[in-house]
Amino acid sequence: MSLRRSAERDAALRLLLPQVPRLGWNEAALRVALRDAGQEAEAAAWLFPEGPVGMVEAWADLADRDMAAAGAEAGVEGMRIPQRIRTLLAIRLRQQAPHKEAVRRALALLALPWNLGAASRITARTVDAVWQAAGDASTDLSFYTRRATLAGIYAATLTFWLQDPDPEATLAFLDRRLAGLARMQKRRKPA
Repeated sequence: MSLRRSAERDAALRLLLPQVPRLGWNEAALRVALRDAGQEAEAAAWLFPEGPVGMVEAWADLADRDMAAAGAEAGVEGMRIPQRIRTLLAIRLRQQAPHKEAVRRALALLALPWNLGAASRITARTVDAVWQAAGDASTDLSFYTRRATLAGIYAATLTFWLQDPDPEATLAFLDRRLAGLARMQKRRKPA
């Protein structure tokens, strides 16, 4: 499935987020959000014809773009690569903090076996967005290994973040994962 982007979809997603904890990721929640904003509730049908999974996929893409923009504003290009990755992931988690329940519900939806393709696409896009925002220009095998490794780190950190209310504890957890990766890379080089 190719991802469609539009200002209308982005705006609708931002309106939908406050409704998700109460109503879930569905067209009814989107209709309520649009109606509360004084817009046509019928737009819910054509904005996300892919249904709830399409909404989650579009929201993840919007979050990726928001993270990249905030990273550019934070000046990540002046940092070393590991610090860029850490900063971008911290930005992503900070931006998602007001929507923790929406993240939880999105992950529950994506955990259904028939949504494995969407979950894989979302993860791949997110880790690619992080690496792109960090300035990665690799085109060889490291392109794939970097993204696969980061997918594991991000998934573990996201799981920890959902269970722990302390943002500093989550960042400490992320730091330990990144430090472990750095130790593993140092051991591998002499071989």
